[in-house]
Amino acid sequence: MKSLKCAAFTDALIPVEVESTFVRGLPGFNIVGLAGATIKESESRVKAALMSLNFKFPASKIIINLSPSDTPKNGSHFDLAIALLIALQKERIDGDFFVFGELGLDGSLKSTASLFSILLFLSTKVKRAKILVPQSIALKACTIPNYDVYAVDSLSDAVRFFLDEEFAASRLMRETHPLFKNVVEIDGQAYVPNRDFSLDFKDVKGQKRAKRASLIAACGMHNILFEGSPGCGKSMCAKRIARILPPQSLGEVLLSCAYESLNNKDVDFSALRPFRSPHHTSTRSSIFGGGSSGAKIGEVALANGGELFFDELPHFGKQILESLREPLEDNRILISRVNS
Repeated sequence: MKSLKCAAFTDALIPVEVESTFVRGLPGFNIVGLAGATIKESESRVKAALMSLNFKFPASKIIINLSPSDTPKNGSHFDLAIALLIALQKERIDGDFFVFGELGLDGSLKSTASLFSILLFLSTKVKRAKILVPQSIALKACTIPNYDVYAVDSLSDAVRFFLDEEFAASRLMRETHPLFKNVVEIDGQAYVPNRDFSLDFKDVKGQKRAKRASLIAACGMHNILFEGSPGCGKSMCAKRIARILPPQSLGEVLLSCAYESLNNKDVDFSALRPFRSPHHTSTRSSIFGGGSSGAKIGEVALANGGELFFDELPHFGKQILESLREPLEDNRILISRVNS
């Protein structure tokens, strides 16, 4: 039996050990361990990718187990770990690796929308881990502390990675993301200054008191309420506050990107703090998070560390306005649903 490691989101993120064995019996391919529909579909992707390498399946029954077996799991990022355990069944795998990646039918390796958030939250649970990821996300992944990141482009490269030590050493990522090449050191902490001023306060004519109030709110990360006649510049000021907020630390940039990926978006790092502006017709679950089948992140969490702008505040529903009390007082939001 051989094993590699992966990770999955359940009620919280858990490391998952992917185990494989070949047993005597009719040829078959079974994945056990409460695997979701996305993982079950990986059987076809893995078979096609291995056949692109001219791999000959043995006349045995292949069993893949995802441990712990009593926890539901989902995600196409298990593809690479499953394929490697089949391809390298007769080989010795040295080292303790976390392996992530979705396979194309031609053996190419792809990232997934939620992979960066998985990597970030996993770094808080494991110490000095070695991870093998697709090349497309490697530059982002190597900015996460606590990781040795190795990058490959395809399944054939991943197989070679475990067979050729020199090739494996050459795949270690040592590059720095362009955003973090010009950081500002303040009291030993690295900050990323924002240089995007496409929205500038110089566009707001007059309104000196409003602009000074915006400056004070931005410096101290305070709440601010604008009141005035239509067209006097309330929205203009609010949309420009995000540009003058204090610079983000390295950890804040990583966390902001992770929250966006939890929203099923593949985003890159940005020095600009988040700016969210939900419409007054938005539902409570879209603003605070939730959902019928499973909990999803909402606008309040997506705006974490940045600006949440409620335009035409009185038009928002009473239930939404009253629900704002919890995040305003406790600086946190709790989402509780039947399934998660």
